[in-house]
Amino acid sequence: MWAPPPAGGVAHIYTPGTRLTFAGHPLVGAAWLLDLEAVNPPAGEVWVRQDGEFTWITAHADWAPPWRLERYATPEEVDALPAPPPGEGRLYAWAWEDEAAGRVRARAFPRRADERGNSRSGGAGVCPEGVAEEEATGAAALLLTERLGRALNITQGRGSQILAAPGPDGLIEIGGRVRLAAPAPAARRPQLMH
Repeated sequence: MWAPPPAGGVAHIYTPGTRLTFAGHPLVGAAWLLDLEAVNPPAGEVWVRQDGEFTWITAHADWAPPWRLERYATPEEVDALPAPPPGEGRLYAWAWEDEAAGRVRARAFPRRADERGNSRSGGAGVCPEGVAEEEATGAAALLLTERLGRALNITQGRGSQILAAPGPDGLIEIGGRVRLAAPAPAARRPQLMH
């Protein structure tokens, strides 16, 4: 992701294969890292707030790319899915861990795109940009929050925590913890032989 200087501009979000108009967790991370009050992806202005250990952004659900939200009976069924499961299109598999408390277990699978750009996976192949499963998907959490109409505490992937809550005027808040990870080791450069 490339974010503009705090004075303004458009935040550009890229995957290895495409440019996105909105993606929740890259925006949460950029807002935290750059200490911004607002971020401007192509989808629209995203307001930011800090709340102790969490960084929150606001967004409209219609900014998110489409995800098929598929409910499973138990978190164990969600955990047992292969990465990626067979089928077409982006899949956000979820189950209640504790419905009364709004706790959800989820996994997100982008799956493969065919020659027309439709997402497709046979369950054993390469996915878009080589990603079989996404660790944290704020856009899919946004859609699930809109569908259920309530605050959620989502555990996704290996343990990412996504908080989401409906707000006024169709806005939804997406929040999470952000921490600065150690940089990856530099790639080794090939030695030239003379």
